[in-house]
Amino acid sequence: MAFPSVRWKRLSAGVPLEKRLSKEAVTTISIHSFFQLGASMSGVFLNLYLWRLTESLAINGMYALLSYAVGPIVFAIGGKYAKTKDRLFAYRLGIAMTATFYLLVIIAGPRVVDYYYVFAMLAGTSGAFYWLGYLTLMYDVSTDQNRIRYLGLNSICFNLAGLIGPAAAGYMIGLADGLEGYMIVFTIAFVTFVLATIGSFRLKAKGSHHKSYYLRLLPLLFRKDASFRHSLFGWMILGLYQGLLLFLPNILLFDALGREDWVGYAGVALLGLTILTSYLLSRYAKPELAKRYALIAACAFTTGAALLTAFGVHVWTVAAFAVSYYGCIPLLVNSFSAYHYRLVGQLPLKGNLRVETIVAREAFINVGRVVALFLMIALSSDLDSPWIGAVVLGAALMQFNFAWVIKRENRSEPSVNAAGSHAPRGNRSTPGT
Repeated sequence: MAFPSVRWKRLSAGVPLEKRLSKEAVTTISIHSFFQLGASMSGVFLNLYLWRLTESLAINGMYALLSYAVGPIVFAIGGKYAKTKDRLFAYRLGIAMTATFYLLVIIAGPRVVDYYYVFAMLAGTSGAFYWLGYLTLMYDVSTDQNRIRYLGLNSICFNLAGLIGPAAAGYMIGLADGLEGYMIVFTIAFVTFVLATIGSFRLKAKGSHHKSYYLRLLPLLFRKDASFRHSLFGWMILGLYQGLLLFLPNILLFDALGREDWVGYAGVALLGLTILTSYLLSRYAKPELAKRYALIAACAFTTGAALLTAFGVHVWTVAAFAVSYYGCIPLLVNSFSAYHYRLVGQLPLKGNLRVETIVAREAFINVGRVVALFLMIALSSDLDSPWIGAVVLGAALMQFNFAWVIKRENRSEPSVNAAGSHAPRGNRSTPGT
């Protein structure tokens, strides 16, 4: 399989040379977007599939909780192989396991409910391998100078694929009788994951002089480096809100709208907001304003959650809640990711601790997700419970802690990569786009 070359000439017009993307960076964006096409078709409606079969908030919540709980373990194991052998192994294995996951869902059909805990752990394992590989690649193919632009353009393409997936899947499910449409969607998603696995072989393995796996040293680094410690707490805080928002809006939208195809179309509109925000960030964002962007997002999240808490589940409250999240999540995630990667570049051994720091990051963000989901499951028996809004509002308010997490940066000091003395080899390639 050959992925079409993405043309960035118009997007790169007027962009300084140091902010342009390498060919490998463009390739990772292309593959990631293709992966998202399958994930957006299947992931959104897998939650609804479980909901249609059970109408149980507890089962849906436990499915998400278990998938997040296994993530840190898989990240730690996969991280060692990625560091000592090949970072692309985890990436390719993650895509291949995702394809296998949906093949098993197709085979199991409605009996997926009987083994939801097994499917949850398999989903968490495949997702952990994929994101470990991809997050490592994100660091390798970008630099301190172009990383926020890379993240913005990646988010645009990722979400454009996300626009197509839910709309197409919702339309197909709406045409079919009963639950047959779900099986059609899962089958198409399976094919896209197989193709994405093949496409990942276009990327070349990158050697490193640092083959040792330093995960055991991270507790020392956590104690000694306050900025790094605060950034990990930041990921945990984000996980508190993100864990709820990765599955709850789809169920709330279905409860309010009553039709899968309308949920898909609503998803298109919401992701359109994400794309617009990501594009504006990629063109105009300034790294030193990361704290301001995070606080703006926290205000939006809290407003949306407060409306849902105060007035309950209605079309307009769910819409306001979803708009606040999808419209502002790039403000927080893109700017904080760029900030975090700059910190990683300044740690001992510079970028050669990237795998270990990704393992630590995912452990903290998944702790936040699991805690939020556990509270929701323990306090809420159904969608009418007032505790759903209370848990969501509490998680939204926690996002204001980014005012403490993100340290004010002194822009008069050159970054490590700008100085050039410690930039990883992969970041010194001649910009191609």
